[in-house]
Amino acid sequence: MEHADSAQLAAIVGALGAVASLTARGRVTLLAGLMLLTAAELGLVLALGAGSLDQLLSPAGAGAAAVGAALLGGAAWLLVRRPALAPLAVLVAAPFRPPIEFDAGSGLLVAIARDGALGRLLPLYFVLLAAALALAWRALRGEPVRALPRAIALPAAAFFAFACLSLAWAEDVEAGANLLVFFTLPFALLLTVVARSQFPPRLPRELGIAGVGLAALFAAVGLWQAATHELFFFAPNLQVSNANTDYFRVTSLFGDPSLYGRHLVLGIAVLLAVLAAGRVKPWLGIGLLAFLWAGLLFSYSQSSMVALVVITLAVAAVAGDRGTRRAVGALAAVALLAGGGLLAAKLVTGSSLNQLTSDREQRVADTVRVIVHHPLAGVGIGGQPRASRLAAGSERPTPNFVSHTTPLTVAAELGTLGLGLYFWLLLGGARAISGVRGRDEGLGLALGAAFVALFVHALFYSGFLEDPLTWVVLGITAGWLAHREAQLSPAERARARRAAREPAPAAS
Repeated sequence: MEHADSAQLAAIVGALGAVASLTARGRVTLLAGLMLLTAAELGLVLALGAGSLDQLLSPAGAGAAAVGAALLGGAAWLLVRRPALAPLAVLVAAPFRPPIEFDAGSGLLVAIARDGALGRLLPLYFVLLAAALALAWRALRGEPVRALPRAIALPAAAFFAFACLSLAWAEDVEAGANLLVFFTLPFALLLTVVARSQFPPRLPRELGIAGVGLAALFAAVGLWQAATHELFFFAPNLQVSNANTDYFRVTSLFGDPSLYGRHLVLGIAVLLAVLAAGRVKPWLGIGLLAFLWAGLLFSYSQSSMVALVVITLAVAAVAGDRGTRRAVGALAAVALLAGGGLLAAKLVTGSSLNQLTSDREQRVADTVRVIVHHPLAGVGIGGQPRASRLAAGSERPTPNFVSHTTPLTVAAELGTLGLGLYFWLLLGGARAISGVRGRDEGLGLALGAAFVALFVHALFYSGFLEDPLTWVVLGITAGWLAHREAQLSPAERARARRAAREPAPAAS
């Protein structure tokens, strides 16, 4: 990478911005954090060579920039007037990746992606920028800045900062800089703006409707694709696979069946939670579950099916009575025994573990080799695929070495230090969600089910930390708790903090 030093300097600025914005207790610190995050993003874009503005000096470029600025200003004005819309807008925008790619040779710096490819999270970036401008303006005009719950703010700030700083020793600086530009820094901003939004009583219901509605939309498109055998977006290997197998995997509005499956599982998780909490009519909830399950079936995603089983058992165990929990335990034991027996039978008949796991076993082995050689601080953000390929001495394309297992990727790229921060984030998120459940059963169950689904799915497929919905869940959790605490008297606040430290009571 030609400007590696500039990228590493920008990453340091980004680390400072993430810490300041997430731990701020006053407007000066918050505004400084937002400014540092913006400066880091611009610095990394320039270091990557994607920051030429010559095209914007043309009439077409200037016109497009003016229209974009007007739309951004209008969106920011709306979010200043109605800050509670920010979490809802972020949730709706998060899944969509229009088929637009950056093209420095284009007059508008963008071009339409081809051959079934998808682009970046452009709708989400637009919403985040508008929400950040609105948050900054609200802070400037004197609105109080709420402190976020430490259970989420501290581990998230530490993880973001360490991930940014790891670019200093990254083996693949360009890949790491790309991750920082398109995922890490935007998601630090996402957590900041969602958690510092307003959370009126109606918002959880609106978020639930939006989440399930999106899943239903994706399922409808997936079922149409299953009936017509026409895909909108797809990876080249999926096109080959569909042409040579008896079954046809669909992608809906995503580029991969497993990503499509993940979003349906999240919708099912929310439905299971609100059904268990009695927040939706049974006939409606069961009908929607059947529809989402039908759409999920045609993804043929093993990782999504595993996540679905886990969250179903988890919701039943948490929300059910003692008899239900015993039944769940028995079912889990039977499932483990049956799965182990089936795996053993396949191995005995000559199938290889790597074949049965769709190449996962070899990817894991290559990643573990990297962890052994770089145990403390890893190979730096974004470096795991390249480091695995070099460790294996292979000439195959680098994307073939992505581990598809988030804890292993974190251990390889950030070492045991980063892995510890990752587990701290998981524990902090679980603790905060438990605090939400102690005050609102339906919302807490829905957030917990979604968090578990994202975690389990990412054990078999990439994307826990790189999925904006992970940070949406944490942002809603932190924001709801912070907003709720701000409404309490000092005595009530002290009691609520004590209650948040205790586990939510189980159903009898």
